[in-house]
Amino acid sequence: MKSVMGIFQTKKSLKILFVATEAAPFVKVGGLGSVIYSLPRALRELGHDARVIIPKYLSVDENIYKLKLDFKGLEVPTGNENEPAHLVCNVKRYDPKKKDTDPVTTYFLENQEYYEQRANVYGYADDAVRWALLCRGALEFVRLHSNWTPDVVVSSDWQTGLVANFLKTVYKNDPVLSKIASVLTIHNLYFQAMFDHKFVSEMDFDDGHSSIPGFNSPRLEHLNGMRRGIIYSDVINTVSPTYAKEIMTEEYGELLDDLLRERRAVLSGILNGIDYDLWNPEIDANIESTYDSKHLDLRCKNRTALQERFRLPIDKNAFIVSIVGRLTKQKGLDLLLHVMETLLNELPIQLIVVGEGEFMGFFHDLESKYPEKVATHLKFDNVLPHLVFAGVDAVLVPSQFEPCGLVQMEAMRMGAIPIVRKTGGLADSVEDYNPNKETGTGFTFERFDSSSLMISFVRAFENFRDKKDWRALQKRAMAADFSWISSAKKYIALFQRAVEIHNRY
Repeated sequence: MKSVMGIFQTKKSLKILFVATEAAPFVKVGGLGSVIYSLPRALRELGHDARVIIPKYLSVDENIYKLKLDFKGLEVPTGNENEPAHLVCNVKRYDPKKKDTDPVTTYFLENQEYYEQRANVYGYADDAVRWALLCRGALEFVRLHSNWTPDVVVSSDWQTGLVANFLKTVYKNDPVLSKIASVLTIHNLYFQAMFDHKFVSEMDFDDGHSSIPGFNSPRLEHLNGMRRGIIYSDVINTVSPTYAKEIMTEEYGELLDDLLRERRAVLSGILNGIDYDLWNPEIDANIESTYDSKHLDLRCKNRTALQERFRLPIDKNAFIVSIVGRLTKQKGLDLLLHVMETLLNELPIQLIVVGEGEFMGFFHDLESKYPEKVATHLKFDNVLPHLVFAGVDAVLVPSQFEPCGLVQMEAMRMGAIPIVRKTGGLADSVEDYNPNKETGTGFTFERFDSSSLMISFVRAFENFRDKKDWRALQKRAMAADFSWISSAKKYIALFQRAVEIHNRY
């Protein structure tokens, strides 16, 4: 990779198109929306022309975002044996203003039936058609849009996995599209299609090599978009280096590990970044008191405000720990079933839980039993975590698997120390504390069991009592570089590699 980076320095700037199902600020359901917001902006800051295309959903408010009609009557081939042979779409464009903080041109694929009449982004019975239309519609727009042709098109997860499939088959001889390199970014391998990939009959199994069926074919909904993206993309990346290695094993490979091992030469991992403007304790308007790593004494005001907000005792000696995000089994929260009460009974800790998911009942019961030690906010909230991370001593992320994870990076940026399982992006972003070498940014454990979690938790508590060492640990955590600029530099090398590989064939 080093040689690729070296070669790239003399190369021209790239034109990059991200084909995605969501992109902040227009529409955001999960972490993908944040990535498609931040990464193109960082790429543009580094001198590259990154653009985005997403569907124009009902929730995209043209009263807020002034869109221009860029292409009227785009006829997208359906591949149907019968009518309709095409679905007609429009393409609208959001152009950034000269002094806009959103410098990325964003295109919107407009179709009344499949996008504009839908209140939600995901979860429809005809999602297979909706995403196939997005993939082919984006490519048809590029093919006919002579003013701008990307060097690279980037897909994300199974929903847009057919982009590379279309490029390498339907459009392999097209004078415009055949020149475009393709990249698949895997944000979570577990989700591969509309169906559960672990329960597929032999008749419905998709090996990824058959032709793409027409939009009105029942076979379309049986395609494994993730598998096809992996097969046909020029290069593939995950959202952390460790996750890229893990998914080539049977444990993490979700039945695609054989295929991923076959394509390991073009598989790599790049850790996601976080928005340094959004997560900045020096200017954050969502916290009680701003501070920086040189003035961590000011952070105690946030600690007190947090205890007051959650009606916990104002205890300066309590070890305040938070759990923030989806409260699901994937996040490893079943490990807490066996040890959380022991920790609450044995240690002077306060636990703050913010999020929703299948473990809400467990934490609600804990709060009822330990009202002086446990407090919850059991619903999604994207503002409250700012005060939480600015006030707690540690965050707990014991994930079973974690493609990247943002909580640990956001917390570290705010001076909260992560206690994490060493997997995926958690392994890449948190260095285990070594008191002898005075290194590390958090506390990690490897085995996925309750005992390992407890040992790591107690280690963190014991070190918390040494205020001098804890302060040094906080400073190292806050100094870790998780900026999108850092990630974008690695993506540039990845995209250049995709172009070079594509041009060989």
